[in-house]
Amino acid sequence: MFGLRLFSGNDYDDEGTDLVTPLTIFFALGIYLVFRRYQNNRNRPIPFRWAEPKEAEPGWQSIVIENPSLISHKSMEDLMPPFRPEGREYITSYDPATALHLGTIVADDPAEIQQKIEAAGVAQKTWRETSFAQRRRVIRSLKKWLVENQEICARVACRDTGKTMIDAALGEILTTCSKMDWIINHGERYLQPERRRSNLMLCYKLSEVHYEPLGVVAAIVSWNYPLHNAWTPILAGLFAGNAVVVKCSEQVIWSSQWFVGAIKECLRVCGYSPDLVQLVCCWPNAADALTKSPHIKHITFIGSEEVGRKVAEAATVNLTPVTLELGGKDPAVILQGTNIKKHASLWMRGVYQNVGQNCIGMEKIIVHSTLYADLLEELTDRVKDLRSGAVLPQVADDYLHPVDCGAMISTHRFDHLETIIGQAKDAGATVIGGGRYRHPYHVNGAFFQPTIVGDAPQQTRIAQEELFAPVALIMPFDTTEEAIEIANGTRYGLGASVWGPDQEECVNVAKRLDCGMVSINDFGVFYLNQDLPFGGTKASGYGRFGGPEGLRSLTNPKAIMVDRWPWLIQTSIPKVLDYPIASVQQSWAFASGLIGVLYADGWRARFDSLTKLMNAAGR
Repeated sequence: MFGLRLFSGNDYDDEGTDLVTPLTIFFALGIYLVFRRYQNNRNRPIPFRWAEPKEAEPGWQSIVIENPSLISHKSMEDLMPPFRPEGREYITSYDPATALHLGTIVADDPAEIQQKIEAAGVAQKTWRETSFAQRRRVIRSLKKWLVENQEICARVACRDTGKTMIDAALGEILTTCSKMDWIINHGERYLQPERRRSNLMLCYKLSEVHYEPLGVVAAIVSWNYPLHNAWTPILAGLFAGNAVVVKCSEQVIWSSQWFVGAIKECLRVCGYSPDLVQLVCCWPNAADALTKSPHIKHITFIGSEEVGRKVAEAATVNLTPVTLELGGKDPAVILQGTNIKKHASLWMRGVYQNVGQNCIGMEKIIVHSTLYADLLEELTDRVKDLRSGAVLPQVADDYLHPVDCGAMISTHRFDHLETIIGQAKDAGATVIGGGRYRHPYHVNGAFFQPTIVGDAPQQTRIAQEELFAPVALIMPFDTTEEAIEIANGTRYGLGASVWGPDQEECVNVAKRLDCGMVSINDFGVFYLNQDLPFGGTKASGYGRFGGPEGLRSLTNPKAIMVDRWPWLIQTSIPKVLDYPIASVQQSWAFASGLIGVLYADGWRARFDSLTKLMNAAGR
């Protein structure tokens, strides 16, 4: 059966008809295999090389900057670059864990920023015509490179921010790979033309939405995740058909140059202009050249509320749309009956990952009063064993020695942190740690003690302000209403989490929290699912990046309507409504009758309206 009978007595004389099916299958399979081979070759990632910076090597030596927060570039001759244009500003990079000097660059001035925007605009005119398959291949090539070079990427991030290798792996590489994978697998689905429904009056029309590139878009990003924060808006912007200008924080210019440089090299190897992606390196006083540029069609901002307000205000000059992610005071609500031992490791990660420099880190642990003492004891036992230090010390043999908490980005906020922790203690809070840590081997490093603050009153500054530091703030509650009031009792509303043995109860609490994202019995997983929008409400900003909403925000949604049957029916103006109007009374009767036919409540009212319409049309 199925045409596999080749020889069978008299059947041999049937002119070979039984050979047709196997030959057809064989021929079709051959065509399919050739097509698959062609597609695989066309979509296969293109390998490329990007030189590893020597500064990221363990054991690398450089000038140690004493008191990095007091750097005066022009008074320290050894820090200055060999090329020194007259009247220019400089940006110095250093490892906040070891205070090793990484480099000093000439900051961009407004004229150079304008040149970069213009170069991006020229490159975008060609890039916007590329297919989704071509854009996917670029991102697939970047993903292959990132996975194969994840250790050096992690070391570069560690060198410029002082973080640990694990924090770099989870916060920089894992999340970025998740972003790329989602764009590769689902990005086209949300950007291809989309059919929309028509109403009864327009049933003879087809309605579509086309998501067209904006042109040149900008991203102004924070320092806490230099790879991820730069790559994320670049990947989305490129896939949407745009060119992207990124302004990184002056705190991480050294690593940002290398990470963005890898994308530019990938574009070059794939046959596209590296000018599609531009990196702006400037002090805030020159940033208006970017935020007020008429050539920038969208701005994504990740940073503080204070700076975000300035960016939004500047963007009004050209009515440039802005997405703002301004941090938060994310609560973790722990309901009665929660297993402390079971979830303690997640809470430790939620508070101390990246030494608290995480926009969705747990800023307030709001725990039922029956669990407060057990939670305080559990976290205290764990925190006292945390080890602070540098994962890239000056001695190569010490590479990857055990470090739980790296350095903070600088010591600039240490006085502020110590002040508000001291105020909480004066108000009756329990404080464990709470101050800067002078590392015995890295005396100039920006280390802060992993800290616990228990039972601080709701009105204290520590319960209201974003800390962005390795501080576990634990606040007890007695009723669910009180927990929700504490959680919502700040100006922020970014993320949150709810913990408890009854998932339905947790979801009900989650629905009442003023925020943009909630995890149930987990920490931050809404960011790993790139199909979800990321963003908040209140002083945490507005707009979303990530997911279909974020991708589409980088496009111009254009509505296009065409005739469903252009050879049969097209819009025409009834004579009774044609200019000049012959009879106001008759035209009103026709129009009101038409409205009744389409929208009146009940068939009787619609039939009466139809009679009215036909009488008006027949006069």
